[in-house]
Amino acid sequence: MTEEIVKSALSKVIYPGFTKDIVTFGFVKDIVINGDDVSFTVDITSSAPEVAAQIVEEAEKELQLAGAKKVTVNIKAPVMPRESSSRGKNIAPQIKNFLMVSSGKGGVGKSTTSVNIAIALAQQGKKVGLLDADIYGPNIPRMLGIADVKPEVNGNKVLPIKAYGIEVMSMGSLMEEGQSLIWRGAMIMKAIEQFLRDILWSELDVLVIDMPPGTGDAQLTLAQSVPVTAGLTVTTPQGVSLDDSRRSLDMFKKLNIPIAGIIENMSGFIAPDTGVEYDIFGKGTSEPMAKEFDTKVIAEIPIEPAIRTGGDEGKPITFIAPTSESAKRYMKAAESIWETIEEINANGGVDNEAVQPTTPPGVSACSTGGASSAPQSSGGGCGCS
Repeated sequence: MTEEIVKSALSKVIYPGFTKDIVTFGFVKDIVINGDDVSFTVDITSSAPEVAAQIVEEAEKELQLAGAKKVTVNIKAPVMPRESSSRGKNIAPQIKNFLMVSSGKGGVGKSTTSVNIAIALAQQGKKVGLLDADIYGPNIPRMLGIADVKPEVNGNKVLPIKAYGIEVMSMGSLMEEGQSLIWRGAMIMKAIEQFLRDILWSELDVLVIDMPPGTGDAQLTLAQSVPVTAGLTVTTPQGVSLDDSRRSLDMFKKLNIPIAGIIENMSGFIAPDTGVEYDIFGKGTSEPMAKEFDTKVIAEIPIEPAIRTGGDEGKPITFIAPTSESAKRYMKAAESIWETIEEINANGGVDNEAVQPTTPPGVSACSTGGASSAPQSSGGGCGCS
């Protein structure tokens, strides 16, 4: 029995929910061989006991077929995610935490960030959903390689599509390709509510929500429908993007959404031939803005050709190329986001009572001109003036 034989056998053990094996993922550690006896550690990213049990069973089977007499599998797993302690209105109570991914303007890589953060969280052992709430530009199905996949309907509910270990739903999966949506605010608000209420999401640890650009009806409706655990702002280093990103961060403050951090996208450029990083669009310019809003830049994601090709071909870089520089930075950002979520829940969670509407159903409170600085006061409005 040799280490090469052990790794060859374990390369047949597929990590549950994914298409890659535990050796390829780099989860197999500390292999010790004593004659025909083998022991090793599997450092998995899931806290679910059924995942560990399946890996142990399949690993023992494959190694015994390869000639091992005694197999000892030591599983190293993360701690089970803490339950959310958030309060207030929640039309999707089976979901423990909600992460709103926002940007002040379009074209900054918000959807790419949402996809890779969701996959990174899943690879770190969380049960993750990804809601593409960018009604006018639903690009996530293409980015995940499910552009031609239509969701199944169960009664009057819709089952989310599964891809790369996460549950996914998008307006792009429900409409014909190329079809335009010419909707007023009330229809967008209704769509957001239905995405939360009428999709059969599992008992998720976190739902990552890719919002439309800006600070309008969609963001307000989400905050009023569920207690958003944390908000993530995506920007680029240029001043015009930072100006709009400040509005996104200010929106989080007004909606009482804790800020998980800022991701500076297109932060430098990594040449594919040399691996050298160049600051062609600037880098680190988000730091002063982070200090202004008492938060931090949790990742500077460079322009890397593999990100663009992965998005176009439905092969997210965090899953397909986990050892790439960008994937490592997404993983680190996901760790930071989860630490923030855990801290928020440990300190009592969030409460969306203060931003509940005082205007009639179907009317955008922030569009009435009557928003009050005191939430739910006699002047009406949304409490986010």
